[in-house]
Formats: sequence, structure tokens, C-alpha cells
Amino acid sequence: MGLLTKLTTQGSSLTAYDGATPTPNPLSTPQSPLQLYSLNGAGFQNVNNAYQQYLDGAQNNLPTPSTLDLNGQDPTISPTGQALPYTLNQPS
Repeated sequence: MGLLTKLTTQGSSLTAYDGATPTPNPLSTPQSPLQLYSLNGAGFQNVNNAYQQYLDGAQNNLPTPSTLDLNGQDPTISPTGQALPYTLNQPS
């Protein structure tokens, strides 16, 4: 019996999907609001709802936004020199 057959017929305690391909979590796409949330906490409710969709068998507590001495402000330049704020340069 192959692994996929075993997963689909007997299931597993290690995954909620039992051999099926899960849909992508909204926070893993280029349109994810997680990057902006991580800067200043914007969109908490949307980010938290998507974060809770991640099924890994563990409690998923949303990390707090960054507090890297920005006093809640968006940075103006990245370490690599990319123009910021991030909201103007999000992936498409």
C-alpha cells in the first residue's frame, strides 16, 4: 500500500488533509495583508481570520506587529534601499 493510499483511506493524526491538497492560505499569496499588518498592525481582523485558517494541528496565535523603534510609523527606506512605505510597493 502506497503512502497516498494509506493517507486517503486511513487518515493521519499529523495532518487535517489526509492526502488531499489544501487550498493556499490567503496569507501565503502576494496579495496577503500580512506584510502591512507586521509593520503597523493594520487590518488585524482580516489577517487574524486568514491566520486561523492555517490548519496544522496547533493553536495559531497571531504574532504582534513589529516594534522595532518605529513608534508605530511605517519605515521610509528599507535596508536594501527600496522605496517605502511598503503600501506603495506591494507585490502584485
